[in-house]
Amino acid sequence: MLPTILDLASLRVAYASGLTPLDLAEEVIARRKASDDPAVFITQTPDEDLRAAARALMEHAPAPNSLPLWGVPFAVKDNIDVAGLPTTAACPTFAYQPEKDATVVARLKAAGALVIGKTNLDQFATGLNGTRSPYGAPRSVFDKAYVSGGSSSGSAVTVAAGLASFALGTDTAGSGRVPAAFNNLVGIKPTPGLVPNVGVVPACRSVDVVTVFAATVGDGVAIRKVMDGYDAGDPYSRKASPVALPGSGLRIGVLDGAEREFFGNKAVEALYDQAIERAKSLGATIVPFDYAPFRQAAELLYNGPWVAERLAAVKDFIGTNADDFDPTVRTIIEGAKAYDAVAAFEGQYKLGHLRQKAFVEWEKLDVLMLPTSPTTYTVEAMLADPIVKNSHFGRYTNFANLFGYAAIAVPGGFGSDGLPSGVTFFGPSFSDDALAPFADAMHRAAASGMGKDKTATLPEASKVAEPDDGLVTIMVVGAHLTGMPLNHELTGPGGKLVKTCRTAGDYRLFVLPNTTPPKPGLIREPGFEGKGLEVEVWKVTPAAFGRFVQNIPAPLGIGKVTLDDGSQVSGFLCEPYAIQGAQEVTDLGGWRAYIASRK
Repeated sequence: MLPTILDLASLRVAYASGLTPLDLAEEVIARRKASDDPAVFITQTPDEDLRAAARALMEHAPAPNSLPLWGVPFAVKDNIDVAGLPTTAACPTFAYQPEKDATVVARLKAAGALVIGKTNLDQFATGLNGTRSPYGAPRSVFDKAYVSGGSSSGSAVTVAAGLASFALGTDTAGSGRVPAAFNNLVGIKPTPGLVPNVGVVPACRSVDVVTVFAATVGDGVAIRKVMDGYDAGDPYSRKASPVALPGSGLRIGVLDGAEREFFGNKAVEALYDQAIERAKSLGATIVPFDYAPFRQAAELLYNGPWVAERLAAVKDFIGTNADDFDPTVRTIIEGAKAYDAVAAFEGQYKLGHLRQKAFVEWEKLDVLMLPTSPTTYTVEAMLADPIVKNSHFGRYTNFANLFGYAAIAVPGGFGSDGLPSGVTFFGPSFSDDALAPFADAMHRAAASGMGKDKTATLPEASKVAEPDDGLVTIMVVGAHLTGMPLNHELTGPGGKLVKTCRTAGDYRLFVLPNTTPPKPGLIREPGFEGKGLEVEVWKVTPAAFGRFVQNIPAPLGIGKVTLDDGSQVSGFLCEPYAIQGAQEVTDLGGWRAYIASRK
């Protein structure tokens, strides 16, 4: 029997145990018919066509799990082309029959995945709430009174309801992240240009991104990697240049008091605070930062000349079919007529200035962690105030593609109102893979299940392993600490602070005589019962580590030091002979405290 949520690990186990893609097709057909949300799909893959695709897969690749996505069912947002199914962009009179699959769909099919249908969306991907469609408004899987999030509304619900293993969305302003938060899912938003947009109806062509809704971060990353790859047919496609992040001790930027805005939703605010504590428990360093330049950039997406890109995407169609547009969508798109070429350049200049301000904040951070959405609303409330309330959803999302960031949205638990919330991790361009391990750890620590199955345990098979960043770890105890005279020997060659911590309790610290600048001597004395000494753990390149060790003067050297969590790292130790007659400062708790005591 298949689980409620069709995550990749569970499905692969089922296939290895005798389930066939044809069996899976029958299960999907039955689940589609039993669905209690009639607005999820715009077009379903006909039952016989789905069965035929399953049979064709079994003939082409008969061995179970012989392809990366062998027999995995997925849904496609209806602004992405699937050959044989119409593309509507949630506008019936715009509909056309694509002759071939979008590049991403073709790659997924080649990996063995099975398309189960085209999903509903805010018309022309203009919205973050899921109510702007003539095909109806998909609802949150947890409360039918509430919006599903958009614009990739139906895509999120298909995964959260257990109809598909994953679904494709698109993300211009947050459409691949907000619906994930509202339905207890992972949303993978790649770096713009990493995944090609050939065969995708554009919203804002220069910043559109194809996204993945999945049950786990591991699933989402595996699926994204199938879609990755340069495509010259997309003018904004780019060849990836992966960016690494520290494997531990991430410096995570969080909202400070002035920029914290939850529009009165205390439940979501409480869940964000819980996520901050969770990040701390996983070894992160929490750093409040100034969100203002990011917020101001976010405002440009709808209150600036980028809205003209939405008009550019449909200018011919809206000229003849304006009455066929959802009224709110039409109002937004026609608002582009207020912007001319001068405004477009002025917008780019403003974005450039804001990017420079954002760079200043990044100097103290490795990643950002923000609420995916600061609040949620009922369908009734959204329809009563569609533009203002929709804008609330984008407060912490709209800037991402304008700045070119990678992002992963993960579940963050359930509030006192019974509704889910989530947080999103943002990293520099092409940090997509590097973001995944910590995002996965946060999802697992939240213990909120997957989709509508709040009690589901995330499979170990989908756990994201820490990437090998090729750096060498070193512990420092004295003059190389942050702010101390020799710290430049670490920062100069690009060293990164991993964490501040303490040694195990059986270490002692002495002041070495006749050293300039003053240096400590750290020794281990088995049986000594101290409280441990404050130290820092850094990462440097192998070459920098080699130069560093070569320049260490006697009686100091590098050896294995045990930390208070039981782990061992390479770090400074002193030969015992050198401490004879030296001043002991162990009771002060560390070298920084000793230096402060001398002032």
